[in-house]
Amino acid sequence: MKELLGAAASRLIKYMESLPERRVFPAASVLDDLSVFSGNLQEEPIDPMSVLDELDNFGSAATVATNGGRYFGFVIGGVHPAAQAANILAGGWDQNAGLEITSPIGAELEKVCKRWLVDLLGLHPEMEIGFVSGATMANFTALAAARHALLMERGWDVEARGLFGAPPIEVIIGEEVHVSVLKALSLLGFGRERVIRVSVDNQGRIIPESIPEINRPAIVCLQAGNVNTGAFDPIDKVASKIDGTGTWLHIDAAFGLWAQVSPSKRYLTRGLDKADSIATDAHKWINVPYDSGLVFVRNKQHLNSAMAASAAYLEEGMIRDPHLTVPELSRRARAIEIWAVLRSLGKSGLADLIDRCCTYARDFADGILEAGYEVLNDIVLNQVLVSFGSPDVTREVISGVQKEGTCWCGGTVWQGRTAMRISVSSWATTESDVRKSLDAIIKIAKEVH
Repeated sequence: MKELLGAAASRLIKYMESLPERRVFPAASVLDDLSVFSGNLQEEPIDPMSVLDELDNFGSAATVATNGGRYFGFVIGGVHPAAQAANILAGGWDQNAGLEITSPIGAELEKVCKRWLVDLLGLHPEMEIGFVSGATMANFTALAAARHALLMERGWDVEARGLFGAPPIEVIIGEEVHVSVLKALSLLGFGRERVIRVSVDNQGRIIPESIPEINRPAIVCLQAGNVNTGAFDPIDKVASKIDGTGTWLHIDAAFGLWAQVSPSKRYLTRGLDKADSIATDAHKWINVPYDSGLVFVRNKQHLNSAMAASAAYLEEGMIRDPHLTVPELSRRARAIEIWAVLRSLGKSGLADLIDRCCTYARDFADGILEAGYEVLNDIVLNQVLVSFGSPDVTREVISGVQKEGTCWCGGTVWQGRTAMRISVSSWATTESDVRKSLDAIIKIAKEVH
């Protein structure tokens, strides 16, 4: 075991050291080599060292270098060194964080992270936190708590009686709602087509005046950090508009929540403290390994009731009952890596990470504009939308960038315009990475033109 783990650590270090120089997306020849994995399962055992050799020799080269500094295709953060080291240790611990009795350290670090995060993000002190797999499950969990709260107020126990015959709940979303919210709504029985869609402005921000009068149980879903533009819905204005109606205010803040830790970006999240629930990712902007998300619900009882599961063998914890805050029972102890990166960076380090990414996004936009191409969005956070002309030309540039390998940027369609999307969200990104990536993008754009 010692020899095997030592070999794995050596290979991991070699892989990490290769990231600054390697292609971001693997070459076609490397992807062809993945056919080595397509054989039938053998009858007899194989030495674990041989298994590690095979996995590293053919698998490492076929990874996307999201852990390096030049991946900008989605809001995917690299793994911070403290989180990477904690992840390795936690993997050896192999903790089941569903119960305190199965992982006292898991329960303790959840409790600590809850206190740190509520303070760091300036949230309501009564906020309860669940450690989930990502923003989709965070949205699901928060909206399940909302469904419980709104129906329980009307005497309907949805967990016991289901939705058949239940009082209707109105769901209001913006036209630029993220697909993870729509998926959560469909899983919860609200449907994707029954919702009321509200118009947005040219940055994707919901227009408060377009929200209809609310006369029955309702959930309003807002967005903090549009996945294309980085724009924030005017949370404070919407919160004031629905105040006194008993409406549940939910914020999908997959990456935008972390603007709250930056003194220069905090204005974007004004009104966040009025939310009943918030969903975010930890594997995005605070750079912990996959998979890791957070759900915040102001009323602990609503969350616990929506997630409740009981059996004679499930022992109640003295510190915390983690399984009452998330859909899963058995799950990995995600708080370990979150604790590690928060402990390592501290408040100022995390603020610097956020500000640095936003500065690099601005640098990308300036470089694109200087080269004569069009930036489609206001740069308020870490997102940049670029048009290189016609849809066909823009798509050809995107394809060229992806094939060339210096960096990786994805495509999107924003309010009818085909665009390249640049998302800066990794601790590993440097000024050199930005310059090198800009040079490659502009060179390819000129060749296409």
